Amino acid sequence: MSLGREQVDWSDAIWKALDDAVHDEFHRTAVGLKFIPFHGQVDNAMTVPADVIDLENMTVDETDVTALVELGIDTVEPSDHPLYFNAKLGTPEGALFGGAPAVNVGIFNVGTQSGSTNQNVVDGLLGKTIPGVGRLFAGGYVGNDDVLRNAQGESEAAGFMVGFDRGLVPVKDPAGNGYNRLVLCGDYASGKNALGGGGVGLYWYFTSSVSLLNGMVWFNEKAINGEWKWTTQLDVNVPF
Repeated sequence: MSLGREQVDWSDAIWKALDDAVHDEFHRTAVGLKFIPFHGQVDNAMTVPADVIDLENMTVDETDVTALVELGIDTVEPSDHPLYFNAKLGTPEGALFGGAPAVNVGIFNVGTQSGSTNQNVVDGLLGKTIPGVGRLFAGGYVGNDDVLRNAQGESEAAGFMVGFDRGLVPVKDPAGNGYNRLVLCGDYASGKNALGGGGVGLYWYFTSSVSLLNGMVWFNEKAINGEWKWTTQLDVNVPF
């Protein structure tokens, strides 16, 4: 591959010093962009672009990705203790071996009130894209058995989870980034506790950063969560 360097009478040592400087500066400035994307539909993201430069050929493999670590804070109102923390680590499909599913390990509903909101649920999921169908997810969870209990007060702190989503109506934003105008989704968690139940919904993306979710949710234990409900959720991804 010719980089046109023969047109400048510089030594190999000078070119190497320039290559190293560009490589190091790129990685310093690109760190933030890995975790603060400028467009939406990243809620289920398990990877970010690796952006690794091949110094020998001065190229970047645009298909190369690296595992994503995500940290978050949720608020649930009305509540005296509305804050919940979560974190997850994901790897992409095919990363572990050829044809391997995506892998996601995380913790969620880490509340601030002991014996009440500290569900501290650890979960693991495997995901696989089925062409023409969508993405399928399956895994399990285990949480704080002092908090996750059934209506009789017995421990009900573990179960399985399944999920599905499929993007519809692909479009592009003004910058040329692709996203889906509609996303059909659904999930289910076993267990007759505060988590157990399922839901189906449809996301409408006004832009790549702003979406509205509408759907219904139902519960395995009505004595804890009541009858089925309709949910509406507005998501806004804001770049920093």
